[in-house]
Amino acid sequence: MGEIMKPVAEKIILGIDPGTNVMGYGVIKVEGTKASIVAMGVIDLRKEGDMYLKLGRIFQRVNGIIDEFLPDEMAIEAPFFGKNVQSMLKLGRAQGVAIAAAINHSVPITEYAPLKIKMAITGTGTASKEQVAGMLQRMLHLDAEEMPKFLDATDALGAAYCHYLQMGRPDSGVKGPKTWKAYVSGNPDKVSKRKTSAEKQE
Repeated sequence: MGEIMKPVAEKIILGIDPGTNVMGYGVIKVEGTKASIVAMGVIDLRKEGDMYLKLGRIFQRVNGIIDEFLPDEMAIEAPFFGKNVQSMLKLGRAQGVAIAAAINHSVPITEYAPLKIKMAITGTGTASKEQVAGMLQRMLHLDAEEMPKFLDATDALGAAYCHYLQMGRPDSGVKGPKTWKAYVSGNPDKVSKRKTSAEKQE
């Protein structure tokens, strides 16, 4: 039997589904032990041809979403390892830029594997995107017209809702460092001791 979810006065959770063509986001509010939807949508990058400009747009838009909704925490889907190397590289970059935006606002981050999110929402790791969307529609009492055109938005909402379901269960999910400083202190062997050119000039 799992731990009882701890009630909170209010918490805003931002969910992100990384993508370099369409990136989804979903925002939920937790009051007590109940969750409700605040917003969901997508960042449409399909008209932007340059990869680096896409990454800049992701950083800009995620910063804007954080400024608008002031999330207490962010849940982000990890890139799926079944994809090819180029797809993994692109998704990893998109995820990293979204994480950087959260770090820029000191928003704690938790990373979840797609399997974990599907299991949390539907009870099975083989669920389709449509099944995840359908379950979220029932759980959050959404009307059919409220459901988005892009399933990237419901995938992001799924990440946020998965994080809500893990509340009070500290060992669940894959925790990421909350700040760059926390990453450096926790991974001294992975960070170069060499000074950057900016540091040398100080």
